[in-house]
Amino acid sequence: MTNSNVINAEIREDVGKGASRRLRHQGKIPAVIYGGQKEPATLTLEHDPVMHAASTESFYSSILEIQVADGRTQKVVVRDVQHHPYRLQIMHLDFMRVSAEEMLKISVPIHFTNEEESPAGKASGVIIQHLVTEIEIAALPANLPEYLEVDLAGLDDGDVVTLADINLPEGVEISEDGETMIANTVHIKESQGTGAAAAEEAAEAELEAVGEMVDGEMPEDVPEAEAESEGEAEDSEGDKE
Repeated sequence: MTNSNVINAEIREDVGKGASRRLRHQGKIPAVIYGGQKEPATLTLEHDPVMHAASTESFYSSILEIQVADGRTQKVVVRDVQHHPYRLQIMHLDFMRVSAEEMLKISVPIHFTNEEESPAGKASGVIIQHLVTEIEIAALPANLPEYLEVDLAGLDDGDVVTLADINLPEGVEISEDGETMIANTVHIKESQGTGAAAAEEAAEAELEAVGEMVDGEMPEDVPEAEAESEGEAEDSEGDKE
């Protein structure tokens, strides 16, 4: 790999679990490339350079180029990555061919900017929550952004940000409901501190208030489904014994 968007590969004919196992022992990754009205092709990749590239978010939201020794190239996007359950190892990669004339659906990250300079960011007892960190978009390959940027400079206490507030680049579409909330503000107590941990603690406190036991019994306003869930948990504990 000469850069993070170019992947050197070899075409392989030996397929199957045994062949894939041998490749992994040799420090390589079995991979497959499909789509584009062509037959799937099986590939072999060098593990370490791909692992390094896969540590960046752009690896999953950018158009990559597969290069083989005979000079052939193919534009692709990552469709699936299988990791080892506990080793720092990629077990398998799936790529999909990209055509310049076909709309591409892919998930891209959302980057929130300027929140510390916003009125909400400066307000005491208020933190900003990022509720959505990536979103699926549709675009031609030439219009595909690596990420979508959301400027929070004007966010005030009590404001919310929805998908409809994102300024989409030309040629980029979002199929999800524009009213979907992607960021908001949360009030915290002084004793809770600040940051993500404080937001989590505040959310847990709200849940505890809703599900608080009264004289050893569930409150009348707790939904029936929650009460059933409590019973299922007790039954599970009994089975373990």
